[in-house]
Amino acid sequence: MIGLFTAAEIRAAEAPLLAALPDGALMQRAATGLATVCLRLLGRAHGARATLLVGAGGNGGDALFAGAHLARRGVRVTAVLLAPDRAHAGGRAALVRAGGRMVDPSAAGAHLNRADLVLDGIVGIGGSGGLRPDAVAVVDRAAAGPALMVAVDVPSGVDADTGAVAGAAFPATHTVTFGAVKPGLVVGEGRAHAGEVHLVGIGLEEHLPVPGAWQLTDADAAGRLPLPDAGDDKYSQGVVGVVAGSSTYPGAGVLCTGAALRTRPGLVRYAGTAADGVRAAWPEAIVTDGRPSDAGRVQAWVVGPGMGTDDDARTVLAEVLATDLPVLADADALTLLAREPGLVRDRRAPTVLTPHDGEFARFGAEPGPDRIGAARRLAADLGAVVLLKGDATVVAAPGGTAFVNATGTPWLATAGTGDVLSGIAGALLATGLPAAEAAAVAAHLHGRAGQLAAAGGPFVAGDLVRHLPATINRVRGFRPGGLPDSEP
Repeated sequence: MIGLFTAAEIRAAEAPLLAALPDGALMQRAATGLATVCLRLLGRAHGARATLLVGAGGNGGDALFAGAHLARRGVRVTAVLLAPDRAHAGGRAALVRAGGRMVDPSAAGAHLNRADLVLDGIVGIGGSGGLRPDAVAVVDRAAAGPALMVAVDVPSGVDADTGAVAGAAFPATHTVTFGAVKPGLVVGEGRAHAGEVHLVGIGLEEHLPVPGAWQLTDADAAGRLPLPDAGDDKYSQGVVGVVAGSSTYPGAGVLCTGAALRTRPGLVRYAGTAADGVRAAWPEAIVTDGRPSDAGRVQAWVVGPGMGTDDDARTVLAEVLATDLPVLADADALTLLAREPGLVRDRRAPTVLTPHDGEFARFGAEPGPDRIGAARRLAADLGAVVLLKGDATVVAAPGGTAFVNATGTPWLATAGTGDVLSGIAGALLATGLPAAEAAAVAAHLHGRAGQLAAAGGPFVAGDLVRHLPATINRVRGFRPGGLPDSEP
């Protein structure tokens, strides 16, 4: 898993290194790694042009020293000094010695128009708020040009801890971050401003604390998707119960049940009011024409998508939540729970809530710009895992541990895809995974399935269900023929 660390945690980890290393050594490590990534992105050195946007302090120093490395390799480097009197003195001297030049913002235009790469060293992880007007003008000019836009550590104007963007910010196509990945690079508006994130190690690993937030990789997800073995049967691989859909919205039941089946639990039992549609679409499911209590033994429940919010729906929801089984509540169930949150607070068994922003707000507050913090607060309040949907879905456990999803595509913003996510997560809960991990793996698979489906153009939610087996195989590293990629 990839740990996510706040600015304060990074500063604390840097402190013993700064005390032990010669003055400037840590900055040189960062600058060398930054220059190496820039050269790789450029694809050449001689004849390439790089323009540095340099602010005051260490972030500008990183950019200047990296510029000196680039200049020594043959890149034509120009530094635009946005705070000339406060630019890093050692970095300025190094750039001049290497043959680089420095200009003030009034002369930046011509260099930005010809640049192959623009390096953002305006503000580092200690910055707050949007860019100042003088920086905005230069950044806008850079963004209008042809250059690769590369941020140093974090795009200027992006809050490193939350991803909040309060005003203008540098629109990076790549961010080279030092020591560890910051949450603001992968969540909220910061994710869109960061582009592709490249991590450069500078020796912080042994000084960092246990992360409070994580991103899963494909390998992490695969490790939580064990293959069946010869001793398994349909009951040992997870039995999930689904209460979704209605006569008004039968598709929710069909999609949720199909996703649970395609994620490969041993058995899916359907106990909603869209029985005819589910029975016709998925003969593999065991369909009960009755209440959840009539469905038979299950190991986890999914409740809510498309089931309605009337008194009957409330009674069914209360019945499911009264069990001692893991429960995932989505869509209409969230509307009911926002009216009666005690149904969740009183549970001892794991509960997963999967709101989008509008559903989240019904519990009392908008998510706001700090999406990890908002999900953690609601999780702590309700004693439930909260999966806050979005461009970067956030999963938060009541104890504070969080996951930020790294997969997905904007094409997932279409009707029914949330029903698919619920089915995937319910199937994983039924296998016995801890609730937060089940939700995080489900978000990862859901995003990967969306990426796979989007390769063929626009898709609908049913396409996600069809792509789930291939998605799971790809996450596991299996080729279409069924053998792992590592095998001949």
